[in-house]
Amino acid sequence: MTTTTGSLAARPEPAHSTKYIYFFGENHTAEGNARMKALLGGKGAGLAEMTNAGVSVPPGFTVTTEVCRWYYAHERTLPTGFEPEQRESLARLERVMGRRLGHAQDPLLVSVRSGAMFSMPGMMDTVLNLGLNDRSVEGLTLRTRNPRFAWDCYRRFIQMFGSVVLGLEKHDFEEHLAQFKRRKRAKTDQDLDADDFRELVAEFKAMVKKRTGQEFTQDPLAQLTLARDAVFRSWNNDRAVFYRKQNRIPDDIGTAVSVQAMVFGNLGERSATGVGFTRDPATGENRFYGEYLENAQGEDVVAGVRTPHPIADLERAMPQAYGQLREITQRLEKHYRDVQDFEFTIEDGKLYLLQTRTGKRTAQAAVRIAVEMAGEGLITRDEAIMRVEPVALDQLLHPRLDPAAKLTAIATGLAASPGAAVGKAVFDADAAAERGKSEKVILVRKETTPDDIHGMDAAQGILTATGGMTSHAAVVARGMGKPCVCGAGDVRVDDAARRFAVGDVIVKENDWISIDGSTGRVFTGQAPLVPAEVSGEFGVFMEWADAARRLKVRSNADIPRDAKQARAFGAEGIGLCRTEHMFFAQDRLPWVVQMIMAAPQAKALEAKLKAAKAQLEGADAAAVRALKPEIARLQDELKGPQGEYRQALAKLLPLQRADFKGLFEVMDGYPVTIRTLDPPLHEFLPKREEMMSEVAVMRAQWGGGKGRSKARKPAKLAKAEALLERVEALHEFNPMLGHRGCRLGITYPGITEMQARAIFEAACDVAKRGVSVIPEIMIPLVGHVAELKDQAVVVRRVAEEVMAKTGVRVEYMVGTMIEVPRAAITAEQVAGEAEFFSFGTNDLTQLTFGFSRDDAGKFLPEYVERKILPQDPFVSLDVEGVGALVEWAVERGRKGRPGLKVGICGEHGGDPASVQFCHSAGLDYVSCSPFRVPIARLAAAQAALQGRAAGSDQR
Repeated sequence: MTTTTGSLAARPEPAHSTKYIYFFGENHTAEGNARMKALLGGKGAGLAEMTNAGVSVPPGFTVTTEVCRWYYAHERTLPTGFEPEQRESLARLERVMGRRLGHAQDPLLVSVRSGAMFSMPGMMDTVLNLGLNDRSVEGLTLRTRNPRFAWDCYRRFIQMFGSVVLGLEKHDFEEHLAQFKRRKRAKTDQDLDADDFRELVAEFKAMVKKRTGQEFTQDPLAQLTLARDAVFRSWNNDRAVFYRKQNRIPDDIGTAVSVQAMVFGNLGERSATGVGFTRDPATGENRFYGEYLENAQGEDVVAGVRTPHPIADLERAMPQAYGQLREITQRLEKHYRDVQDFEFTIEDGKLYLLQTRTGKRTAQAAVRIAVEMAGEGLITRDEAIMRVEPVALDQLLHPRLDPAAKLTAIATGLAASPGAAVGKAVFDADAAAERGKSEKVILVRKETTPDDIHGMDAAQGILTATGGMTSHAAVVARGMGKPCVCGAGDVRVDDAARRFAVGDVIVKENDWISIDGSTGRVFTGQAPLVPAEVSGEFGVFMEWADAARRLKVRSNADIPRDAKQARAFGAEGIGLCRTEHMFFAQDRLPWVVQMIMAAPQAKALEAKLKAAKAQLEGADAAAVRALKPEIARLQDELKGPQGEYRQALAKLLPLQRADFKGLFEVMDGYPVTIRTLDPPLHEFLPKREEMMSEVAVMRAQWGGGKGRSKARKPAKLAKAEALLERVEALHEFNPMLGHRGCRLGITYPGITEMQARAIFEAACDVAKRGVSVIPEIMIPLVGHVAELKDQAVVVRRVAEEVMAKTGVRVEYMVGTMIEVPRAAITAEQVAGEAEFFSFGTNDLTQLTFGFSRDDAGKFLPEYVERKILPQDPFVSLDVEGVGALVEWAVERGRKGRPGLKVGICGEHGGDPASVQFCHSAGLDYVSCSPFRVPIARLAAAQAALQGRAAGSDQR
């Protein structure tokens, strides 16, 4: 159990007049209300509100979250004045109930429950039946005339107190109970009588003494103190800490503790307990939903020891209580104007509500409920938009694991791309590409590279042992809409053996595995999937969201198929087309390699030729005669690589042109932003280490063969050596800061020219056929305005040449990707050349922090865990640092070019918190993966509504 207390900061002791405890239930009034969640927690505020609304609620009192914060900040002590206030509150409860805690003849029993400001169901601890001891159990027997009930309550109390307060393993009690029932030949708890429970209590007390060295406490006030503090401690148990992290709940708010008079659902056949929702939390259907058990306590419903009945059956079993429950819960839904998750107990025919809170629901249910409640006039359309978490929409867009399936994960990684996938494990991209044509496969890699793009495309999903949320695998998988689990550190991939291991579990190639990209879990075997369910209300809901937002939403898409998916999800253009992904196709890669091999050779020879010709100037006749043969030789030698370079570009031109045509056709009437070649050239070549090994093996085989002449090197070896030489020449110690982006286009302008020609030839061709085309050419990695100017000259020259030749004019823009901090700082100058900015926040974050995003996964989780950073800056935009650069660049850029169009195309474009920032910073659009387009649309709408409410809307 986690005991760290540093997350709850020390505070000065409140004045003695501070109120630590709020009472509820006397004369149907309460000292708190629903607006006091921060102080009373959700449970305490709900109990107070129900009491004030006239609902039958067992009386009690709530210890505030301030006390919990004090407890952690002051070495688990309580503030001065608290203990007398608690004694007074307990005495008040005893007066209201007409009973005393733990009294021997007529005992008051209480529950002690947690309740934070934000709902954390099941994450913290509860103690029921507190106040029972060897004397009060006899008093409870006398009052109820039901000894079986009394001794059952006592054994439950010892069991719960022992595990929650004293730290004994819950499993040990459960196992002992199971053995006890076997001894008694009892199938269920219901088969045990009063004497059995009396005997079991004695055995449980013996267990406690054996494990703790002390007798089970008989003092009711000591029981209350220990239980209260145990609930405070449960704020920092492992599951609560993890839940807060997953749901971004602050660690420093603490939990309240509600002490409430017990009512008993296990008093007999006219008693029951249950939980329910005012609407179906899975589908959103407006139907009464829940379960109950007769003659049981609350934990029995959720523990699975008995099968609960559908709540509809309660109407036949206890019609009066059922009618009251329906009336009260419908009233609560109208009062809170949202779906309620409630707990109830029926004690000897009398109904009590123990809790109400806003019900958690699936995305499908959330959308349906929001739309239907707006239709019913219960909430407004704007409120409906705010009721759905944007990230929850992922559930509507991807296949998912069958929630009814009982599955055990073998490993857990990062939930990099949502949805579920089932397939046979394969360990290289070529195998995935080939086998994926006819069977379902999952590509398993230590990490992926751009070379794996074809295998990723063919696979059902991707699993990697390393990498983060913005790793290659994660980014590409999200763009494809493929489920992906990244950074599964327990997965040890053995490429040579074509298998992976997790502990003692071995998964070989062709073994079936399943992954859940929504949770990061990995399973063996074929997990059952259910298709994504998009209800009819989804379209209506998104129309409302679109009407509310200001930000446009585009998609990152590289091929027509992705663009079609993006349009289907409501994208209003392409914000980033990464042309390098087109180069990895099998029919193009050989020409790309030829271009890379020939370009530097041609460039080197051109430099020598230029230098030789320069020497002619002012040379005497003898020098001229000496230079002319050298010049002729260089000209002749240049023809080879220069021709190969031009041939490669000529082969790539029509292929790129066809790609762009497809994108323009799909995005008819919407802008398409195309980024010129960005990655370093070595990414298109084999890995250096692999080539070194291959060449060494080939040399050894050639040199060791009998009768082979070492003068006649095999052509295959010569070709491999030449390729290795080129790989060595292109090798960089820090390629992310090396020869890439606009630097490639400046040193090899033929590449930029070829891409620009393909873009404009495609644009003019589709424009002739009536397609409305809006190309935007984006130059990447600009740090100095002169770099952009150099490349813009090439683009604009080619554009004019193509339009003059075709007789077709298209409107276009040339802009840049702001991803180098210097470009952001000098944005006013850059805007003099750029007609638009698009923030590449992946690289901008990397260069601002000085983090390598491919390696930061080794330490960023600890940074977040230790609160050095509030979250992973590659997942959610760092507003204070990177955001400050964005705001500066927007302001200065628009100063240099009024009306400058500004967007974002990094992975942050699909993160709701980052979209909120983009709205407030005045950006014009965000761009994200196709499957995150609906998320961004909703996040943009919510940002606009919040801005209007705060009086700072950008409209």
